[in-house]
Amino acid sequence: DAVQGEFPSASRLLDLGCGTGIDALEFARCGHQVVASDWSPRMVARTWARAVAEDLQSRVTTIHLGIQQLDQLDGAFDGIYSNFGPLNCVSDLGSVATECVRLLRPNGSLVFSVMGRISPWELGHYALRGRFRRAGVRAARGVTAVGMNRHTIWTRYYLPREFYRAFAEHFSLTGYRALSLFMPPPYLVGYYRRHRRWCEHLGRLDDRFGALPWLRDMGDHFLIVMRRR
Repeated sequence: DAVQGEFPSASRLLDLGCGTGIDALEFARCGHQVVASDWSPRMVARTWARAVAEDLQSRVTTIHLGIQQLDQLDGAFDGIYSNFGPLNCVSDLGSVATECVRLLRPNGSLVFSVMGRISPWELGHYALRGRFRRAGVRAARGVTAVGMNRHTIWTRYYLPREFYRAFAEHFSLTGYRALSLFMPPPYLVGYYRRHRRWCEHLGRLDDRFGALPWLRDMGDHFLIVMRRR
């Protein structure tokens, strides 16, 4: 709901790193036109299959395109969003910012969910298992190798203000908040299923306190909103 409020009704939106299309389809159901992009042909195919299954082909367009290839994309958008950290895997955020300026209409919004540098859940999860090196991965400056689904993903972690600096020349900072600060992060879905009621309570704490100073700089991810100047 918070993200929906950043975009005018019937907007034309660009999804960077659409994955399996969960967000793209939700925006399409709400009446937006969505161009869903991803570097993985498999993810693009899954998103399109979901759009067809829900008869949303008129509102969803899929494109096989990595974030680093935005210079190959034309068109004008009312908003650009990215969820669950695809931008952490981009080597040059400045180039992304330049392309977002080109693609966004005046006063358009960027809404990004980015993996943060300080994740209390991750620190505790790995430290309690004696995996101290893994617990400290997010503290690394620059690019770090992260294992995921039997692959190595080269990843950068950010504090919100660090991330914003790459966009500051052309975008004003509307605000940011922590995600999964109290509530377990998405990769601990097993914990959530075992302790659903407790986790729902923790989720309410996220809603209540996640935007407070100091606390908003922590969390598995942060949600940052910027507006084109």
